[in-house]
Amino acid sequence: MHSLARIHDNTALEVHRLSSSHPSNAISETGSALLLLDNRTLDRECLSQCLVLHGMGMQVLAYGSIDEWRKDKELHPPIAAILLNIGGRKAVDTTNAAEISDLVREFDPTPVVLLSDRDELPQILRALECGVRGYIPSSIGFDVCVQAVNLARAGGIFVPASIVLATRMDMVAGGEVSRPMAGLFTQRQEEVIQALRRGKANKIIAYELNLRESTVKVHIRNIMKKLKATNRTEVAYKLSDMFVVEGGARDKPRLPQPRSC
Repeated sequence: MHSLARIHDNTALEVHRLSSSHPSNAISETGSALLLLDNRTLDRECLSQCLVLHGMGMQVLAYGSIDEWRKDKELHPPIAAILLNIGGRKAVDTTNAAEISDLVREFDPTPVVLLSDRDELPQILRALECGVRGYIPSSIGFDVCVQAVNLARAGGIFVPASIVLATRMDMVAGGEVSRPMAGLFTQRQEEVIQALRRGKANKIIAYELNLRESTVKVHIRNIMKKLKATNRTEVAYKLSDMFVVEGGARDKPRLPQPRSC
């Protein structure tokens, strides 16, 4: 494995992949780059080179801040994805959440993926609310990190399922009501999601929840907006591992009936 790194004014590290032993791990795309943002020089330079070595499949541009990248962005290819490393900072803090949200809005529809030393569920949920397309805890390996970025580029959302499931088990063991997405959805929206996962039609959902059918449609539109989903089926599968069905068991989502929302 060989790589070539170029330093730009001691602030940015550009890494080109000359060859890779993991050609199948990445979505190879000529003329595009991953923008890595990390204000810690040593961390970002090490991370950028490791991403290349593990088959990122495109150039990795490492900068300390988005302002540093703007100064010479004309020198680089278009950005295909952004990996923001916040280290030990909390996504739930107002200042950090605002930074993440601003970055997501500025580069939309280019996906922003968050890398963090923290793996608590509230941090993950807050990051998703800010619009990131992935949350990567620093406890995972580089191969998973590469695939998480590529998933975001393909339109998906990466969330560490092991953390979500572990939190849910702790809540159930402690006798608490399991609402792992309480920070993102209202209780009524969760009830609608449960029904969607069972493939129930809007009319049936309205009857069972004692709602108007038009109200159910509003709930579904709001759920799709929060998840950045395009249809009912995508909603069901994105949340298939985050909700407990009756009896505390996990089920596989049934294919929802085609319905307009």
